[in-house]
Amino acid sequence: MESGPPSPDDDPDGPQAPPPGGPQAPPPGPGPQAPSPAPQAPPAPEAPGVGYGGPVPPGGWQQPIQQQATGWSGGAELSGWWRRVGAALLDALILTIPSILLVILVVAVFAGNDVAGWVTAVVSFLAYIVIALFYAPALMARQGEHNGQTWGKQALGITVVRDTGQPVELGFAFLREFVVKNLLFGVVGSFFFYIPTVVNYLWPLWDDQNRCLHDMIVKTHVVRR
Repeated sequence: MESGPPSPDDDPDGPQAPPPGGPQAPPPGPGPQAPSPAPQAPPAPEAPGVGYGGPVPPGGWQQPIQQQATGWSGGAELSGWWRRVGAALLDALILTIPSILLVILVVAVFAGNDVAGWVTAVVSFLAYIVIALFYAPALMARQGEHNGQTWGKQALGITVVRDTGQPVELGFAFLREFVVKNLLFGVVGSFFFYIPTVVNYLWPLWDDQNRCLHDMIVKTHVVRR
């Protein structure tokens, strides 16, 4: 008896039936990873300033006006207007002493000889001009605790400070006391009926930092010491 054609299962080399359970999932692998967060830039450094340097408290806090507007961080109390006036009057009184002595000398020389009297008068006048010009600058240029003080300011406990924090030197004191105060607001102000002179010395009455106009020009403050 003849057998029929061989079935596919009988052929060892023929196609095999798929395994039960359908297609298999690929083996687990590393796969794509979630992107790591981008590195954050470091905070920008704060600009150098004067006074309070920490975080700003809430509530509309502002830096104290003495340090916020001047660039000077000494922390001393600003001088009042009357104290400045008293120091100026004391300095004027001190400058009258050499003038009285020179007048007495000239009168005494004139009593003996007219020519010698005139010579003495001219020399005395020039000497007083030098004393008046360098009285304040020379005293304010002293080193140490009396820097920025004339004798009048020293007696009233006030001193001139520069907004840059540098000490008051002879050249700077000469600029402040003679060029700006006496020459600009004194001599030049006289051509305008001394109105600029009066305004300069009254300006601290309404300025929030008690400055005269010459203080604003040369960037100084007068403080208690």
